[in-house]
Amino acid sequence: MKIIISGGTIVNEGKTFQGSVAIADGIISEVLESTDTPRGIYDTVVDATGCLVLPGVIDTHVHFREPGLTHKADIESESRAAAAGGVTTVFDMPNTIPQTTTIEELNNKFALGRKCHVNYSFFYGATNNNTDTLSLLDRNRTPGVKLFMGSSTGNMLVDNNESLDRLFAEAARLGLVVMVHCEDSDIIASNMQKAISIHGDDPDVALHPLIRSAEACLTSTKRAVALARKHHTRLHVAHISTAAELSLFEGSAPIPDIAGTTLPDITAEAVVSHLLFTDADYPSLGTKIKCNPAIKTISDRQALRQAIASGRISTIATDHAPHLPSEKQGGCKRAASGMPMVQFSLTAMLGLVDQHIITTERLVELMSHAPARLFGIDRRGFIRSGYHADIAIVRPNCPWTISKGCILSKCGWSPLEGVTMNWRVEKTLVGGKIAYDGISVADDCHGEEVKFKVSTPVH
Repeated sequence: MKIIISGGTIVNEGKTFQGSVAIADGIISEVLESTDTPRGIYDTVVDATGCLVLPGVIDTHVHFREPGLTHKADIESESRAAAAGGVTTVFDMPNTIPQTTTIEELNNKFALGRKCHVNYSFFYGATNNNTDTLSLLDRNRTPGVKLFMGSSTGNMLVDNNESLDRLFAEAARLGLVVMVHCEDSDIIASNMQKAISIHGDDPDVALHPLIRSAEACLTSTKRAVALARKHHTRLHVAHISTAAELSLFEGSAPIPDIAGTTLPDITAEAVVSHLLFTDADYPSLGTKIKCNPAIKTISDRQALRQAIASGRISTIATDHAPHLPSEKQGGCKRAASGMPMVQFSLTAMLGLVDQHIITTERLVELMSHAPARLFGIDRRGFIRSGYHADIAIVRPNCPWTISKGCILSKCGWSPLEGVTMNWRVEKTLVGGKIAYDGISVADDCHGEEVKFKVSTPVH
């Protein structure tokens, strides 16, 4: 099967140019930097005139809720939303039912992944007691270990000093990336008790950023960074939400050269919700924007936006976490935390390009190139000859408004309902197959297991 994408503007590895992408049997065979019509015979010609041709988004932080929580989302439904949003690869989190904290459950997850409409992999969940199983992980198959430091996730809250020290040491020995959720549970518990004593059993959601406070985030992130430095562990801190935490990260070059660049051993992720919303949005959006860590101040958002532009933050993800509307009722204590974002992440972040907060080249670095390099993904995340043809084609200056009718996530809602986007995803290609044609997701298009290049030997 031969496909040519022609007439578009390609954005890749710090360069923007008019050209064409030739694809044969799911692999990019040639990238042509020319406005000329490519010669040859192709089974499918995709006219990208007026559009940007980007590497597909790699979202390394999603909760697709399967197994065990499929009343609110599942791999099939959420991967449809991903494909419609230009996302071609997802890494799913381990806090499902049962949790992905044994090799058996990890293998079960991979079996479920076969129905995913985009490429996929799964994090292994850390507990206080399963460090000995890390050496059993197939590091060509799994991106790393997800560690919850201060999140209410049952036995996945790792807060034992000895367990943490052992985990970071073993991850370093094995060359595993540790992705960590950092919030200090003791500080949160104390803040919650104070809020309840003043405001009643279920304080208003506007108090959420005071309960799950900046102090709680900074204290926990400092602890994780110290452990990573002690053991020389590859650490990726998820969903940074405060300006104060940014001083803990040295940053990386904003735009790599054509040969790529190495990332620091300790890196940070921003998620779309913290880049879009502030605590001033709680009165209008309420628990729709309740997430952990909490949406914080406009100053924090401004610092995060500056950090994605400067390179201090290395990646953007979504922390896509659907809940039913009924589960979002209540306040700080009762309403579930999390929101669905994977379908609209690319178009929303292109909105930051329109606001001149980041460049298109930097956006591609944050959402495609850097995730591929950080986790050592094999032949994805770039528009290069010999790489898998995972591509998003987006059209600018094409206003449309998000409504319930266009939402593909099973939960059926979005905090962005009523927001007008200036960019539209025209097509998404997953492994050279058209997964989304601008109208619907192809039922017969499914992704592949992501493979990882192992560069650090096991000692």
